[in-house]
Amino acid sequence: MSTATPSLQGRKGLVVGIANEHSIAWGCAQAFAAAGAELAVTWFNDKARPFVEPLALQLKAPITLQLDVEQPGQMEAVFEAITRQWGRLDFVLHSIAFAPRSDLHGRVTDCSREGFLRAMDISCHSFARMARLAEPLMPEGGSLMTMSYVGAEEVIPSYGVMGPVKAALEASMRYLAAELGPRGIRVNAVSPGPLATRAASGIPQFDALLADAVQRAPLRRLVSLQDVGALCTFLAGDGARAITGSTLYVDGGHHILG
Repeated sequence: MSTATPSLQGRKGLVVGIANEHSIAWGCAQAFAAAGAELAVTWFNDKARPFVEPLALQLKAPITLQLDVEQPGQMEAVFEAITRQWGRLDFVLHSIAFAPRSDLHGRVTDCSREGFLRAMDISCHSFARMARLAEPLMPEGGSLMTMSYVGAEEVIPSYGVMGPVKAALEASMRYLAAELGPRGIRVNAVSPGPLATRAASGIPQFDALLADAVQRAPLRRLVSLQDVGALCTFLAGDGARAITGSTLYVDGGHHILG
């Protein structure tokens, strides 16, 4: 059985969060490009750049810039470059998250104030900042997407402080959707099942999460980068024009089990 790929021909999108070829953002970027979109791509720092630039070259991305959301002015510089080169933006994928290892590996009860604030700033507030900068570039509407996890709504062992942070991200997504909806800008979160990414490797007992997903998910398999990319391509396109303020799961049905 063949499936039609949603067309993003002529669309222009920003992809934030590619670290290497195992990143969720990379799977999404590949899907966007295959559907015809032109992409702007960012890398985190000089250490990440050698891993990301070859991938951006594969995508033929005309805009490539560094973006560390903690560094003043870098996010604004990315959107200024998009404004100069394109003058508009059709979609944004926000796929970044961080918590200091000492706080991630400990109890939420013991999380430091500094660690909690950093995790919230990088993983959650940065999405609201991107929405604010994207809004004037989307006069005819657009699509904003961010990455969550089921740990936002239920306690996942070892997920720690990222649970409250992702819960805040999902709540922010809903408020952004309500505020930007009158301008035709849709805002959604995608909640994949566990994937073997570099970011996920920092979660304690992550292998156990992978094993549980295979054993218990109704589809009895892990999701792939391609699965997540297909959903995000749909959300970026016209087929999802009436979908906003939602958390969409791509996890083989694992989230229905509780």
